[in-house]
Amino acid sequence: MSFISVLETVGKGFAKGLKWAAEYAVPVEKLVGLLFPAAAPVADGVAAATSLIQSAVLLVEQKYAASGVQKGTGAQKLAEVMLLTEQSVAALLAKAGIAADTTYIANVVSAVVGILNVQGTPVSAATAA
Repeated sequence: MSFISVLETVGKGFAKGLKWAAEYAVPVEKLVGLLFPAAAPVADGVAAATSLIQSAVLLVEQKYAASGVQKGTGAQKLAEVMLLTEQSVAALLAKAGIAADTTYIANVVSAVVGILNVQGTPVSAATAA
């Protein structure tokens, strides 16, 4: 079964699928606090912001997969992820002492998408960005 087929199935069962996708995508971030305890307060805000972005990327990707539209939609996906996350991510990063504007957050979204692509989770929310 291809990953796109999996996303289509997940998109149809949203609640169950989002829980699975978030559990699959997040574990490495939680290690930062354990590996670098002095950085834990900052790491918590950054991890929360990154987790939020990952969840939004996966949610948007599921939506497009369920509708059968995957190719050439990077700019639209990025815009949707930004709409869903920008204010919250900026607030979380501000608590961690990181000033984040729209461009910074869009770059973080692109980085998250890149990591998911490297992991073998082909998403394209920021490929057009």
